[in-house]
Formats: sequence, C-alpha cells, structure tokens
Amino acid sequence: MTTVLSIETSCDETAVAIVNNRKVCSNIIASQIPIHTQYGGVVPEVASRQHLLTITDLVDRAIQEANLDWTEIDGIAATVAPGLVGALLIGMSAAKTLAILHDKPFLGVHHLEGHIYASYLSAPELQPPFLCLLVSGGHTSLIHVKDCGVYAELGATRDDAAGEAFDKVARLLNLGYPGGPKIDRLAAEGNPNLYPLPEGNISLHGGGFHPYDSSFSGVKTAVLRLTQKLQAAGKELPVADIAASFQHSIARSLTKRAIACASDYGLNTIVLGGGVAANRGLRATLAAAARDRGIQVLFPPLEYCTDNAAMIGCAAAEHLSRGHVSPLDLGVHSRLSIMEVMSLYRHAS
Repeated sequence: MTTVLSIETSCDETAVAIVNNRKVCSNIIASQIPIHTQYGGVVPEVASRQHLLTITDLVDRAIQEANLDWTEIDGIAATVAPGLVGALLIGMSAAKTLAILHDKPFLGVHHLEGHIYASYLSAPELQPPFLCLLVSGGHTSLIHVKDCGVYAELGATRDDAAGEAFDKVARLLNLGYPGGPKIDRLAAEGNPNLYPLPEGNISLHGGGFHPYDSSFSGVKTAVLRLTQKLQAAGKELPVADIAASFQHSIARSLTKRAIACASDYGLNTIVLGGGVAANRGLRATLAAAARDRGIQVLFPPLEYCTDNAAMIGCAAAEHLSRGHVSPLDLGVHSRLSIMEVMSLYRHAS
C-alpha cells in the first residue's frame, strides 16, 4: 500500500491531498475563483502569489485530516506539467523541500494524467485499456489509456478547448467568470433545440471530416453572430435558450467523437475527466449514447472533476508502486504532451 502526499498548483487552485493507492485520506482545496473573478479570468502572477500564501497551511491541514505522521508517507508529489510556470514552480518547490526534509522520494506528475486517474478514486477496480475523454479549460483530448504512463492521443481540439469556449460564450452573454457552471445552470432552463449551432467538424484534404478531432471556435463565433443579430433587431437576448443550444452543440460534438473513437478501437469503457466533466448536459448526452452502444461510461465525482490534489496523488501512488521516481533537478513545463509522461520519471535504484 503506497501513501503519497500530493500538491496541485497548475493554475488557480491550491490543493494538497494524501492518497493511499486509490483511497483518499484527505483532500484540501483553496479556490482562487473569488480573487480572479474581478479580472474576468486567471491572472498568473496573482495565482502564484496566492499559492505561496496558502500552501504551507494546506499541507498541515492535509496531514491532520488524514491523521498520519510523516513516517507513514511514502512519497511526495507535485504537478509539474502542463500549467502556468510560476504557479507550477510554487508547488514543485514545496514538494521537493518536503521530500528532502523528510527523506522521501519526489514524483513530478503530469496534470492530464491526474485527470485520467480521477476516475480511479471512485472506481478502484478500473483497469486499462480504456478511452479517456478529457475536457477542461485548456485541453480537449481523446486519450487511449494503455497502462500507467502509456498513452496515445487519438483526438484533440484544433483551436479552443471546450472549457475555454464555455468561458468565452459566457462573456458574450455577460454571465461572468467562470463560465462553465453558469452556462450549465442556465441551460437547464432553456430550449437546447431552439438555435441550431455547428458541431465544429475538421475537414480532411481528401474530403470528409476527421472522426476524432474537433474545433470549438466556430460555435463560439456562431453564438456571437446570433447575439449580434438579435440585438440589432432590438430583441432581448433569450440567454437560457442560447446557453442550452450552445451546451447541446458541445455535448453532441464531444459525444459523437468519443463514441466513434471507442467503437473503432474496440474499447468498451469511456472515462470522463477534466472540469467540463462536471457538465450535466455532457454527462447525460454521453451516458445515453454509450448505453445505446453497450459502452460503459465512468464519471468522476464532481469534487474530482476540477483541479485537485487527490487525482495527482492517485497517479503518483501508481507510479511509485512501480518504482518510478523523479529526479530532484526536474523542472516544470508549461506544455508537455501526455505521451511524454515517462520523461518525468526514472526507476528507483
């Protein structure tokens, strides 16, 4: 049984958790959303400062809540890629310091691998191979999970990530930041079929469309033109109907690609991960389509959809149990492909 203290500071959530294999012992999150809301989005320098101010207290609270002492911790982990460089440096530096101080191995974790492992926390019996539909503010990918650290990206967005599109459309509708939860709530009150919006198909040179890649800039532009047309006609914006139609377009697009990808690769399980995995429209659409095709879909609990340290700890515990550790001179990366996860580790001597 491997117990890891993990730190997540890739963006605007300061989080510390202790995970024993696939069981969460403690999971503390300090959200910065109230701070960044006044700016309409995440300010990297502000995020880094907040991480620095709160991380020590969160480590203490995580240890206390888990009712453990440092002799019972097997390793210290932190997110090292991808993310905001300044924010990543705060978490990584704290983790390395704790690792040296308590003579524990250090593990640098890939943020997207953490989102994949979020579903293991509620479905500990889950085993590869399976398909992960990872949808967040910065990433939208279809990932073939073959084993711990062994991944193949089968589909991706060519422009905006799905979560980014939600935030931009929320701004068009004057809903504020963050946009995803607000659109999700409004969509429940609107008509999703009132305004047909594009699904973001990617054309192929030889004709037809890419089966797994997607684009979300087009649907964002379509919403912009729709709002401009309605305003020019002097009409009040039917915000709930626009939100529902937009969300339906995104959910339909992601579901079609995920189901096609899983079917083509003979994968009978789809795992959802990332902040947009909390979206009720996407969950319902994907669950219904998968049920019709005999495909199992696993949704992480809502508290593990957004950035958290429990998912990072779960991934780190798996790596550590396999003898994978990270060197203390490991750096952070603003961008790093999910296929390069194993570049963060070496086998323990």
